[in-house]
Amino acid sequence: MRPSVLVIFIAFLLFTPSQAHLKSTESSFISILISSQGLDFIKNLLITKAISSLTPLQLPQIKKSVKIPFLGRVDIAFSNITIYHIDVSSSNIAPGDTGVAIIASGTTCNLSMNWHYSYNTWFVPVEISDSGTAQVQVEGMEVGLTLGLENREGSMKLSAKDCGCYVEDISIKLDGGASWLYQGVVDAFEEQIGSAVESTITKKLKEGIIKLDSFLQALPKEIPVDNIASLNVTFVNDPLLSNSSIGFDINGLFTRANATTLPKYYQNSRHPVSCTDPSKMLGISLDEAVLNSASALYFNAEFMQWIVDKVPDQSLLNTAGWRFIVPQLYKKYPNDDMNMNISLSTPPVIKISPNNVDAIVYADLIIDVLESQEVIPVACISLVIHASGSVKIAGNNLAGSVKLNDFTMSLKWSKIGNLRMFLIQPVIWTLIETVFLPYVNVHLGKGFPLPIIHGFTLQNAEIICSYSKITVCSNVAYEDPQNLNQLPFHSYRNTVML
Repeated sequence: MRPSVLVIFIAFLLFTPSQAHLKSTESSFISILISSQGLDFIKNLLITKAISSLTPLQLPQIKKSVKIPFLGRVDIAFSNITIYHIDVSSSNIAPGDTGVAIIASGTTCNLSMNWHYSYNTWFVPVEISDSGTAQVQVEGMEVGLTLGLENREGSMKLSAKDCGCYVEDISIKLDGGASWLYQGVVDAFEEQIGSAVESTITKKLKEGIIKLDSFLQALPKEIPVDNIASLNVTFVNDPLLSNSSIGFDINGLFTRANATTLPKYYQNSRHPVSCTDPSKMLGISLDEAVLNSASALYFNAEFMQWIVDKVPDQSLLNTAGWRFIVPQLYKKYPNDDMNMNISLSTPPVIKISPNNVDAIVYADLIIDVLESQEVIPVACISLVIHASGSVKIAGNNLAGSVKLNDFTMSLKWSKIGNLRMFLIQPVIWTLIETVFLPYVNVHLGKGFPLPIIHGFTLQNAEIICSYSKITVCSNVAYEDPQNLNQLPFHSYRNTVML
């Protein structure tokens, strides 16, 4: 019985971090597309565990009086009616303009129950009664559900537009009691048991959707990256439904952790998610504004400043190592230690194209002399660094690395006279290559989280770069298919999750 596979699928797209302040009127910079293969994967993974949340399911007691020849009126009651097993033959999801239709057909379920009957006859002055157990097989059951999905102030609103269950055939086998009463029991109770199964399953489905909707509405809207930044995952626009996929737009910009107000960075240009491999389950498209918002945030947090006091060639941090490059430096401060104070003057600018991820970094490098425990700035060099990068998947993170293409430099100010830039350039190149870039690549190698729920991992991911965006096309695996308790809906075990 598939009907809450979509419900679970929606939870698959949501997260569990801090608090957000953006509303759905914000722009979208990350788009997510779940393909038909992705929907099938979720069904195959979750349907068994979803059914287990419905079983055992208790049905209300059934009582009825029937007339049996020679016996007269017989009072019969079925109690402790329990659905203990459900098996789904086939199921189908059909996204459409008005919602998502889910149909489970060829479903069978098994019930156990206790039965009791009693009667009085004209030839026996005392009441006669008997009891026992019964097994019920329900076959040809169909369950249909149409779910509405709507963006409500940045959260995904879930509603049941239509919900129903139909039972085609029931067979009852009694254990214990009088076998001659068997056919009468079947005739009397087949319709009532079928109606009870239909109404109970329908009711539980509706209750489960209401509870899950409350859960979705209460979910926070940010993924914390570190103590500085969070990724805003507020939903933007209503879901985009086609006949084979479901698409979602989220804000996707980096924001200051625990910020009460959020800066407006960019105007987005909405792009559809496009994966060249149709077998991929999931597509995530990120606009370059996502990366530039991270760049601006860490810059404004004064995170892009470094003091370099250790290098592979430590002689470069002593004025003696500069005596032939900048003689006046060595003459004024002989054999004094030095450090390099590097700070970015503006946030790095990131551009994405089909063949490259390029970055332009504007930085100031201040040369400090350490004399008698005093830090003396002696010169400042402005740098314009051109770098190219590559992106990769590290777990569920989008990570990367950069390499130096070239740079230009100019003297901003000096207390040691004019500097010959062509002599200093090899030293600066060495500093960038051996100190600055390795430091940056350590952090880029960790990456930032993509919107994937905990417990699921990307597999065989393909990264496609195009103009102004990066698209991740991937399959998805669950770390432990035997244990779904970590999923965010496990606390709703008593609701229907089929």
